Amino acid sequence: METKTFVAAGVVLAILIGVAAVFLASPDPDGLESTALIVQGDKTLTGDTPPDAEVNEDAAGRFSYESPLPDYTMGEEMGKTGEIVALVAGVLVTFLAILAISRLVARPVK
Repeated sequence: METKTFVAAGVVLAILIGVAAVFLASPDPDGLESTALIVQGDKTLTGDTPPDAEVNEDAAGRFSYESPLPDYTMGEEMGKTGEIVALVAGVLVTFLAILAISRLVARPVK
């Protein structure tokens, strides 16, 4: 199999797996996000996360972050379509970044 065909097949496979994951993923926070909420006191180990819990920074210097595509969505109004668009964009941006880095690293020494 030619290298370009192999890479193209890999990108297509990554997108297909990601699109399937949109419909199979749990709506509950993952371990890292859940742990951050526990450390900040917004969630307890034995209780549910309050529905209005957000990760914000306050005067005590608590952890804060903003994501360009929070929770892999393009906004709640787009629903699953927004999640798919965000996922495909993430796969393509990651692929292009890796391609650019590999081209820089693989340049012949003159």
